Amino acid sequence: MATSCAFTKFHMRGTLLKNPQKVDRFLCRTVRTVASAKSEVFHAGGHRSLSALQEERFQQAERSVLIGYHSRINEQTFLKNLSRHGDIKKYFFYESYGVYALVEFTNRESVASLLDEAVIPTCNHEATVPFKSRLLSVKNLDSADHLNLQLNQQFQPQTSMPINQLIKRLAKEKTVEQQLISLTEAYQLTEENSRLRFLVCSLIRDLASTYFPECTIKPFGSSVNGFGKLGCDLDMILDIDGTSISKVKPKSGLSMEFQLKRVSSERVVTQSMLSVIGESLDRFAPGCVGIQKILNARCPLLRFAHQPSGFQCDLTANNRVAVKSTELLYLYGELDPRVRFLVFTVRCWARVHNITSNIPGAWITNFSLTVMVLFFLQKRNPPIIPTLDHLKKLAGPADRSVVEGNDCTFVRDFSKVLLQKNSNTLEDLLREFFDFYATFPFSNMSINIRTGKEQHKPEVAPLHIQNPFESSLNISKNVNNSQLDRFIALCQETSWLLQQSETMIPRAGDQGDNPTPWGLASLLLPSQVVAVKSRKETTGASQREDQEFTGIFKEYQVNKKLRRLLYLRLCLFLHLFLGCIPFADFL
Repeated sequence: MATSCAFTKFHMRGTLLKNPQKVDRFLCRTVRTVASAKSEVFHAGGHRSLSALQEERFQQAERSVLIGYHSRINEQTFLKNLSRHGDIKKYFFYESYGVYALVEFTNRESVASLLDEAVIPTCNHEATVPFKSRLLSVKNLDSADHLNLQLNQQFQPQTSMPINQLIKRLAKEKTVEQQLISLTEAYQLTEENSRLRFLVCSLIRDLASTYFPECTIKPFGSSVNGFGKLGCDLDMILDIDGTSISKVKPKSGLSMEFQLKRVSSERVVTQSMLSVIGESLDRFAPGCVGIQKILNARCPLLRFAHQPSGFQCDLTANNRVAVKSTELLYLYGELDPRVRFLVFTVRCWARVHNITSNIPGAWITNFSLTVMVLFFLQKRNPPIIPTLDHLKKLAGPADRSVVEGNDCTFVRDFSKVLLQKNSNTLEDLLREFFDFYATFPFSNMSINIRTGKEQHKPEVAPLHIQNPFESSLNISKNVNNSQLDRFIALCQETSWLLQQSETMIPRAGDQGDNPTPWGLASLLLPSQVVAVKSRKETTGASQREDQEFTGIFKEYQVNKKLRRLLYLRLCLFLHLFLGCIPFADFL
């Protein structure tokens, strides 16, 4: 089925409201401008738990629709038509494969009213299977609405800015600390992008719930742990733990009929569930393309692209340990703002210098880098963040969690975590991070944020980082020696750059449109590190050439002595038994 035919078309029938002035006042009152994400994440007097934040996002998603929007349609006209179904609480526009608008109503009844008015388009050239979703598109408005068009939509960015623009932005800052903060603000997920991610989860749940009525689709990983970069993948988990199974006899005498077949393991159940949902996404879900069933992986998953949002999506059904890891990273990021600033900076630095990659391989992953930053912060004196073992000691009965035999218990109440006072600036921490890992004994020690201490490697691997909850697993097992050596070399070179005064001080009077990169901006220039590397490699190459020449000469001398010895012994043998002498060319 063609994707265009799978879309539910929202055809606006009817006229505008009779009182445009009233609608204008309504829009001014109910359509809010973009609010700061910070104001929604924090309550007065404390932090907000991840579960509370997710619950609010889910409720917002249930009241929202995603509408394909023709750029020729006037924004005010578009909103006036939608407002006939109820008060609009928030909206924004963005570009993906076309222009889209995410619209949140005040009540869910408004969404139902809008869907009742939507029509399913006819398609004569192939059979269609209508699936009524909250993904709509606007087709025709009255011709009068196209007069005096004002293309005044402000599109919200859904991808991070190019590195050259980021370097220019950082070069204009006054201090290195401001540069780290500016980088984080430029790369972190916006409130709009977060709302869109939860809406995509809600749209996928609409389809999955036809098979599993009480299931939920939850985002995890970078989408919600506070370390997500604009444009990162959307990781989702199908959760059916909320399905209610009554063990008491029903009073009405009625019970749901279902069929339970014998299976060999929970993994087989997971594979079956994902296979069914994958088939449905491929055939019926509007906007979902490129469905891949990767069911034989260690963690079975579905991989697909959601074109209206532009997200690359992974859907799993049995990855609850990863969900606990998401909660732990969110907790660490909320305990001290320096955690998030340093993680974003190190990740950006690693991506620029090809330490990490979007392509699977022997590279260090973003998750491994994040754990390395957490471990480094635990090793400060005094520690900036506590160890996982300490968080476990602070946990109460409600925090206890055992997932697949792994103890995932840690405190979730921020008020119970008392941090030690550490006055290190972001500039100090950035320099100390590269110093720390430039000299870390990777050859025989591993990284463990549960204890906050180095420990001897339990297995032979270039880089060993213990999984926070599955202690027998090495989250960096894929990294080979060459990639680790590159990471160490770059840490050494970056540490050297951070010690150069001409690198860390902005040039006086250099405040034009293209200021000279300095501080953090200079670390993101490959040429800076390459220049240092080339100088070292030139010196090192000449030394290696001398060593190689000396080695070859010594080897030649040894071989010459062996050949002479063999020649003399052969001469003696031939003289005694055959009475002849071999040619001297043997030498």
